[in-house]
Amino acid sequence: MKDLWYKRAIICCLDVGTFMDTNGDGVGDFAGVTKRLDYLAGLGVTCLWLLPCYPAPNYDNGYDVMDYYGIDPRHGTLGDFVEFMHQARERGMRVILDLVVNHTSSKHPWFQRARSDEKSPYRDFYVWSKQKPEVNLPVLLPGEQKSIWTHDRKAEAYYLHRFYKQQPDLNISNPEVRDEICKVMGFWLELGVSGFRVDAAPYLIEQTGVDAPGTVDPYGYLKEFRDFLSWRRGDAILLAEANVELAALPEYFGDGDRLQMLFNFVLNQHLFLALVRQEAAPLIVGLLQPPTIPETAQWANFLRNHDELTLDKLSQPQCETIFQAFAPQERMQIYGRGVRRRLAPLLDGDPRRLRLAYSLLLTLPGTPVLYYGDEIGMGDDLAQEGRTSVRTAMQWSDESNGGFSTAPKNRLVRPVISGGDFGYERVNVASQQRDPESLLNWMEKAIRVRKGCPEFGSGKLSIVETGDAAVFAHCSAWQGRVVAAVHNLSDTPREVSLDLRSFGENHVVDLLGDRECEPLDGGRTWVKLEGYGYRWFRIGSTWA
Repeated sequence: MKDLWYKRAIICCLDVGTFMDTNGDGVGDFAGVTKRLDYLAGLGVTCLWLLPCYPAPNYDNGYDVMDYYGIDPRHGTLGDFVEFMHQARERGMRVILDLVVNHTSSKHPWFQRARSDEKSPYRDFYVWSKQKPEVNLPVLLPGEQKSIWTHDRKAEAYYLHRFYKQQPDLNISNPEVRDEICKVMGFWLELGVSGFRVDAAPYLIEQTGVDAPGTVDPYGYLKEFRDFLSWRRGDAILLAEANVELAALPEYFGDGDRLQMLFNFVLNQHLFLALVRQEAAPLIVGLLQPPTIPETAQWANFLRNHDELTLDKLSQPQCETIFQAFAPQERMQIYGRGVRRRLAPLLDGDPRRLRLAYSLLLTLPGTPVLYYGDEIGMGDDLAQEGRTSVRTAMQWSDESNGGFSTAPKNRLVRPVISGGDFGYERVNVASQQRDPESLLNWMEKAIRVRKGCPEFGSGKLSIVETGDAAVFAHCSAWQGRVVAAVHNLSDTPREVSLDLRSFGENHVVDLLGDRECEPLDGGRTWVKLEGYGYRWFRIGSTWA
């Protein structure tokens, strides 16, 4: 029997460098994450997704990897990593790492050898052209890169880079490159990780600039990596970032023999549109648009993450609607169709809207992925460039530097937000742990209840008619058990009647409120909701 643990998981994404500094150098380290594992376990996290922690020049927040087999010295040593893994395992927590293998740093030894000698075996690790190719695909980071081809004087050739010029693309069509990728995975699997988040998956498998493209199925590479992963550790997973057209999504899952998980960008963008319009219709579109996936596959749902909130799956008018509501100032926007803000500022710090958004995240079909600091409603720093606006240091207390570090402020790897509604003086873990009405304590309870409802992660979705455009209701059925959730997307109280006859309507229990709801004659149940209110139910059985 396959262990589909990832369908029951609560995943939290964190950056080691901005989480907790224990040695006072201003940079977070593995000793700091280890120190805070009890906090994460108490929140209910079962799987940690670590952003890149490899040695890197850090031109791109660690995504410019210089050594796949090491730990950035600023974060500690491999010994510190192994101790962290041991302590995480003691708390029943899994760990997945960012697998950044569509490109390397230009300072990686492979690239340095490739550019130094045309006859080097590493030359074909990258994609080169003596003349600048006429086909120049659109840049991925408008305003930050002018072309995807850059001339290297030492190599006397142009090299491909879909991102920054400091990140030359690897030639995935080269079997030796794929062998190296497997070695990288094998190395970290031996140290206990439970899988990888595959960065920029579409650009890992594309064949731009490769001789005789199309001769090999690029999606076949994904099966190759999955086969290796499964043989080395049967329960390890690949979670990919693949924001592609709907028609291409099934290729990433295959017949259940490629990737296990994909981030659900379609649902994410339509969820925000629903929040803006205070209507359920966009949310239903976001749920129904994605293709049917294999039984062993899973969607990873998220609200915000370490990148921008991209709106590329929406129409231009829909995009403008979200901009007007959530990012009215140009400095809040990025790359034409992105928003560089955290969730709490997006929702004006309104605790009702924050709870509504997280209630949706925890109950929609799929696995929820949290972003560190959002559980306390951390803000963003728009004074920082680009995506770093949402990558600020964790706010642990109202002490200096928010308890993140004892280093002088000018030595911090990232500023700690200070002052205003989202400064560490007001928004921090310590104060919220003492406040029974805080967002943090609500999150702990909601996650605890969610973990007792595996139907939300594994069950079959049924959308329930509410008769109210602002109220969204759905049921999830799995192994003879049924749970339901009802959400009021508007700011005014609503009362709806739900037909739950096909789900065992004679016993309906409010999971978060722990009280029964009496059904009406004919099997219909009245549900009252405050503005931005939500209710979770178990249907047809007792609470236990």
